[in-house]
This record gives sequence, structure tokens and C-alpha cells, in this order.
Amino acid sequence: MRKVTFGFTLALLFAGISVAQEWEVGGMASYGFYRNVDATNPQGSATAGFGPGAAFGAVVGYNSNSRIGGEFRYAFEMNDLRLSSAGTTASFAGQSHVIGYDLILHPRVRHAGKIEPFLAVGGGMKLYRGTGTEQAFQNLENFALLTKTQQVEPMISVGGGIKIQLSQHLLLRAEIRDYLTPFPKNVITPVPPTNIGGWLNDFVPMIGISYTFE
Repeated sequence: MRKVTFGFTLALLFAGISVAQEWEVGGMASYGFYRNVDATNPQGSATAGFGPGAAFGAVVGYNSNSRIGGEFRYAFEMNDLRLSSAGTTASFAGQSHVIGYDLILHPRVRHAGKIEPFLAVGGGMKLYRGTGTEQAFQNLENFALLTKTQQVEPMISVGGGIKIQLSQHLLLRAEIRDYLTPFPKNVITPVPPTNIGGWLNDFVPMIGISYTFE
């Protein structure tokens, strides 16, 4: 599945480059948050996932016509691994790297006004990393272990936002993405018989500046 996702991303990117008319490059900053999942075993339940944190990213995009474009995106996120149950919390330093491609859809003709809304859908991959120091004892270790390891998962990206024309070539971007991935069980490892399932939602509101050229 990972090879298919990567191949699909490259195919979309190169297809867009071949007909590109206007390019856009920019940078963004964010403070994102997760919708985490349940970890359950006969002793009870906990919430497993990642805490909120800052993120930074870059975008290289193109517009092939007045309504359709594409963007190759990278984001670096700083989110601690986290378990919580009944007022007890376990945390572990962590980060992730997001690489993906989005198809950009403009509901109305571009350059029709200074404010341009857009929708985005795409995919790619996400690298989760635990970067803390492992210890002999961890809170809530009967549910899962927060580990110093890394794991790549396929990713689905959906979102949208607006671009505000500041000058002929300068844009202010305000947008949000939901990066969806399977739960990284190598990084947050369930302890048998604990069950952790489902997908993680990573909501990343962003604001940034970009520059356009032909």
C-alpha cells in the first residue's frame, strides 16, 4: 500500500508539472492537535495518541488552469506521544514528518477577487518518531509503551482554506488540513491484551506566506 501511495503521489506531481502555468512557493506555521483513539483491555480503557504541538511546513504548488492545481507539501510536527486514563497521563517526546501531494480545487475562477477559497484532497506518507528517553517504569504501562522508535504510515490528506492577495506575487494563506493515518503501533506499542485500533486524525490549522511566479 505504501508503494502504491508513493507512486500515485509522484504520478500526480509529474502530471501537474507537465502542464503547469503558474508556480507558488511558500512557508507555513501551525499549532495542531489530534483526535486520539481508545486503548482497551479487561482492566479498563485509556486514550492513546499524541498531544498538541507546533508545526512548520513548506509548499511548492502550481496552477494548471483557472480552477485546478496541485501542491507538493512537507510539514515537521512536534507532538509528544501520550496516554491518559482516569486523571493519569504518560508522555514521551515525539515528532513527525509529513510528505504529500494535494489536488487543489478552486470553487470559483481564480484571480476573480483578492480572496480565493480552495479545497484540497490528496495523500502521501507520515513518519512518526518517538524521541524521548525510555525508562524502566512508565505510567499506564499496562495499556501501552511509549517507545523511542519510528514508523512510516500511509496518509490521506483533506482540507481547504483561503488565499488573500497581498500584492501581485505575494499571498497570505490561511488553511486547515486533516492528516489521517493508521495508528502507529510500533511507536505506541499496545501491551497484550490491550487493543488499540482505528485511524488517527491530525488536525493542522496553518497560516503562511507564499510567492507566485510563471
